Amino acid sequence: MIAIGSDHGGYKLKEYLKNRLTERGLQLKDYGVYSEESADYPDCAKPVCEAVLSGECERGILVCGTGIGISIAANKFKGIRAALCSDVFSAKMAREHNDANIICLGGRVTGEELAGMIVETYLEASFLGGRHAARVAKIHEIENF
Repeated sequence: MIAIGSDHGGYKLKEYLKNRLTERGLQLKDYGVYSEESADYPDCAKPVCEAVLSGECERGILVCGTGIGISIAANKFKGIRAALCSDVFSAKMAREHNDANIICLGGRVTGEELAGMIVETYLEASFLGGRHAARVAKIHEIENF
């Protein structure tokens, strides 16, 4: 199960991604928003982060206007490694090297087709572990300060 959520600036792209991913057989849980009515991105990030942290969902997708605000908010949750990605290579590396458990996108800056390729690449990739695991462990240590 993949958690997905957005604020109003990411609503249209979230809906596009939902349709694209469900057509490919993926199971998604939509945590809102459900319209283009103004919404605060920290409030929108929270349920997706909680779903990932609880194990209810394996990974998450968050979208706001630029992806910046929602990624900052998501990364405030201990245990979340949210990566703002605007290209396919970064999405692959976010998962393989950084064990990102949430990917963030900008609905006003990333086209639909590219966003679909970014998310699909992220979801198909797996954490490589090894030397990267030690680096991710250091991130967890920083969270404890």
